[in-house]
Order: sequence, then structure tokens, then C-alpha cells
Amino acid sequence: MSNTVSHAQDAAVAKEQGTSSVQSRSWGKQDTTWVISLFGTAVGAGILFLPINAGMGGFWPLVCMALLVGPMTYLAHRGLARFVLSSKKPNADITEVVEEHFGVGAGKLITLLYFFAIYPIVLIYGVGITNTVDSFIVNQLHMTPPPRWILSIVLIMGMMSVMLAGEKLMLKVTQFLVYPLIAILAGISLYLIPEWSGAALSQVPSGKDFATTLWLTIPVLVFSFNHSPAISSFALAQRREHGDNAVAKSDAILKRTAMLLLGFVMFFVFSCVMSLSPAQLAEAKAQNIAVLSYLANQHESPIISYFGPLVAFVAIVSSFFGHYLGAREGLKGLIVQQIRGTGKEPNHKLIDMIIIGFFVITLWVVAVVNPSILGMIESLGGPIIATILFIMPMYAIKRVPAMAKYQGQISNVFVTAMGLIAISAILYQLFG
Repeated sequence: MSNTVSHAQDAAVAKEQGTSSVQSRSWGKQDTTWVISLFGTAVGAGILFLPINAGMGGFWPLVCMALLVGPMTYLAHRGLARFVLSSKKPNADITEVVEEHFGVGAGKLITLLYFFAIYPIVLIYGVGITNTVDSFIVNQLHMTPPPRWILSIVLIMGMMSVMLAGEKLMLKVTQFLVYPLIAILAGISLYLIPEWSGAALSQVPSGKDFATTLWLTIPVLVFSFNHSPAISSFALAQRREHGDNAVAKSDAILKRTAMLLLGFVMFFVFSCVMSLSPAQLAEAKAQNIAVLSYLANQHESPIISYFGPLVAFVAIVSSFFGHYLGAREGLKGLIVQQIRGTGKEPNHKLIDMIIIGFFVITLWVVAVVNPSILGMIESLGGPIIATILFIMPMYAIKRVPAMAKYQGQISNVFVTAMGLIAISAILYQLFG
């Protein structure tokens, strides 16, 4: 009788585990929410300049970029998520995983680089949101804006309050923001179709110009589709929810995110490029304005004039959330490493309060000062982002036993090559 009961209990446990495994593999509402959140992290201010930077070389290099960017985005972010999930510790973030696999010294170095790659972008969004709202008040509402120091702190505290309320509220707000962003991007792309011309098609670059354009534009694609700052938090959430099936679940979510980005963003880019000539794109770049602003000036369209600032606002806010997660994680990793290096145990609540104060104050100061050097800072962060996103996970596959199971895949060669090409192009643009 006892054997019968024991077998029945074993069968019940096996059935329960099987059901849990199936639920883990099936698609749920939370998975869709993560796709939208990662999409929002990627579609920041970079998307508004991507058509200008990517389209100046003409239509045909853009076709090649569209074929490359989907696999680039998915495979690179998949590698980083798998790297985070390779830790033996269930709650280890990216800074702890690096320390576990490469040692304390390398852990400190990568954590430092990780923070300084993302933190300037957070500052850029603090400046960007202030400038966008200030411009909207002046140009669309025809009102006098409040003093910059007041406007900036109100906007920064608004964004920070969402982050302080927790991951669930952040995901809900991102979802609320990004659905309209997707709809507006698609709407503007369709709206521009009657404006399409053959000017971009007629420009056929030489083989050398084609290769050079493609080479120099790959870093722009990396930055515009980058959602690596949110990957560590995302991977940890998948581990909490799905346990041993976290890798399979994160792979599925990242694949859908890449597909969504490829479909909506590249359609938007193609539509903008097809409705403007290469000369007009060059003029827009010389004016240093977003593509929607240039289109609004060219066509004097009330639709673009109205939706342009809205797209910029939503894109900046949604992207701020993901980048803040990464910057906060990097800074906390640096502080914790320093405290543990002295033999003491860190007070996590106190550290969290210090980090919040640091971000509010520095975001506010930079937003008020409104410096013009942020583009340069962003460029300097580019090689670090490409190294952490493309090179580090591929290096770990070769060197870390926990990731050895991913060896021998052709995708590893592709990701490594794209990472090296992106880094070389950024360094060429900086020092060439």
C-alpha cells in the first residue's frame, strides 16, 4: 500500500513538473510585456537619427543593412543573456557573473566599463527629454516654458518615480508608452508612402563606397537597436520565473524583440529614405536635427508636426527606463565591489538611496547645463557597448566551462565579426 502511495506521489510530482515546464515554454502575457519593454529600451533617440545616418549612402547599402541587423541584434543580445544566465548563483547580475567567470580584477574593470558605457546615454536622455518638452511648449503650444531648472527636475523626478515604484510598474508604463510609439511609427511610415520617389534608387555607389558606407553605418545600427542595458535585469527575471527553462524562454523573447524592431524600425527608415533625396538627408545631418523635424520643415505637415515631438518624448522616456536599469546595476556593482574589498558587508538599502540621489542630482545638473559634448560622449561609449554586447559573451563561450555547450556554432563567428567591424568603424570615426 505504501509503495502504491509513493508511486502515486511520484507521478503527481512528475506531472506537476511537466505542467510547470510546459507553462514555462508556452507564451504568456508577461513575455509580451518583456518584448515591448526591450523594444522600448532599443527605440530611443537614436531611431530619430537612424534614417539620416543609414540613408545617406543610398538605398542599396540600406537593403544590405536590413539583412544584417536582424541576426546581429538577436544573436548578440542572446549571447549576453546566456552569459548572465551561466552563473551558478541564482540572483547574480552581469557584474557578479563577470567576477565569477573572469576573476575579481576583470570583474571590476568590466563593471567600470559597463557603467561608463551606459551612464552617458542616461544623461543624454535627461537632456533630450528637457529639450523636447521645452520645444513642444514653445513651438506647438505657443506658451512660455517654465525656467529650465524647474522643468528639468519635474521631468527627471517623473521618470525616476516610475523606476522607484518597481519593475512591474516600469514594465506597465513602458507597455503603455510603446504601443502608441509602434502605432505612430507605422502610421508615419505609411503616411510617407505617397512621397516616395526614385531618387534613392538611382544612386548606385561603387563597390568601395558601398563597403565603406556599410562599414561606417554598422555602429549606428548597433546603437539604434541596442537593448543590452536591460538584458541583465531581463535575464534575472526569466530565471526567477522559469528556473531551468530561463535560457529557452529568454531566447524566444529576444527573437520576437528583434523581429519587432526589424519590422517597424526598418520600415520607418526605408519610408523616410524613400521620401527624401540623398542631398536632403545630407542637409538634415548638417542641421543636426531629427528626421521627423526635417520632414515637418519640408512638408509643413500638421500631422508630422504634431506627432514628431510625441514620438521623441515616448522614445526617450521608454529608452530611459532600460538604460537606467543598466547604469544603476553597474554603479551598484562598483560600490559593492569596493566595500567587499575592504572586508565589510555592504548595506544594500543605504547604497540604493545613495545611487538614487546620485542619478537625480547628476541628471538635473547636466539637463540644466545642456552641454553640446554629449554626442562625443555617446561615441566614446560605443566601443565599450560593442565589446560587452558582441565580444565578451563570445569570449566566454571559448573560455568559460558553463558556456562551452554553445561552442561550434557559426553564429558565434558572425557575432564576433560584427562586433570587431563595429568597434573598428567607431575608432576610425573618432581618430581617423
